[in-house]
Amino acid sequence: MSEAPRALSAIVLAAGEGSRMKSERPKPLHFLCGRPMLMYVLDSLRLSDPDRAVIVVGHKAERVTRTIGNAETALPLEFVEQRVQRGTGDAVLVGLVGLPDDSDSEAEDDVIVLPGDTPLLRPETIAALVERHRSHDVAATILTARLADPTGYGRIVRGKGDRVVRIVEHGDATPEELAIDEVNTSIYCFRHSVLAPALRRLEPDNAQGEYYLTDVIAVLAEAGYAIESMVADDALETSGVNDRLQLAEAEAELRRRTNELLGRNGVTMLDPANTFVDTTVVVGRDVTLFPGTILQGDTAIGDGSEIGPNTRLVDCSVGSNCVVENSTGRQAWVGDGAHVGPYAALVPGTKLADGTVTGPFYNSASDGEG
Repeated sequence: MSEAPRALSAIVLAAGEGSRMKSERPKPLHFLCGRPMLMYVLDSLRLSDPDRAVIVVGHKAERVTRTIGNAETALPLEFVEQRVQRGTGDAVLVGLVGLPDDSDSEAEDDVIVLPGDTPLLRPETIAALVERHRSHDVAATILTARLADPTGYGRIVRGKGDRVVRIVEHGDATPEELAIDEVNTSIYCFRHSVLAPALRRLEPDNAQGEYYLTDVIAVLAEAGYAIESMVADDALETSGVNDRLQLAEAEAELRRRTNELLGRNGVTMLDPANTFVDTTVVVGRDVTLFPGTILQGDTAIGDGSEIGPNTRLVDCSVGSNCVVENSTGRQAWVGDGAHVGPYAALVPGTKLADGTVTGPFYNSASDGEG
């Protein structure tokens, strides 16, 4: 009899308040390059192809559920609420409620657990983590990172045979453990059948009185289960976003990746550092983007067009072989071969026919185009 395939699910922890963001907006919904941060975390699961993702919500749960639930995603989503914030261990236990019980399954199921504030994770990294977990046939696999300055991070403690035995938080570490540069990223792959029993053995014996997911590693190791680890090729991928400065740093990295992809797909940028394109924007081939160009939302630029300098377009459609210079537009439509600007303002609802030449200082509101 052939071995039954192993199912894969994911639990994304997005219940925290994110008080350091100093915002009325829930932290998972802060925007990066035109999309909520949590959507990038879900994108990181793409190559792993889980059957479903359970999102654990808490702070302003209804708003997070409504926003993410209405977003376009190929991954089936379930939302469960952690009504009382009692730590990451409790959050995962709550998340397991959204997964089917695999106790009667012929094959072991696996569960990816990851925080909802790591938008720089690449799908290739998560897929490699799952592959390592399954190829080594272990109870848990931790994604780790090596940092020149690991201050504040939990350290990966190893025992005989270089096996992972526990994770020690920075404040509880000995001088020897503080010297360890391999840190926990809070991203794991677990064997489903052992995760819930291990979570139930956690004790909130810490200053916060919370149940820490990190303690599951020691519980499993002490029970004789093997724990594996995988060091991320790029530690930046595993960075969490906890305040506005870290949000800006993540935005800069996502924009760098976006511009690199555009360049490899036939788009010319005279100054990529001063060109800002949301990940939601579609840009055709042989497009030239001049410095100061900002393209946002559902904007689409046709082949051969020139945009900029100093032009901002939001939710606009620009045809092929157009020129839009030193201008602004929002929810406007520009036909093929049009020349807009310099210093034009396109208001919502504007429609410019193919070949239109607006001339300088054009305002579609006063012209009746809006």
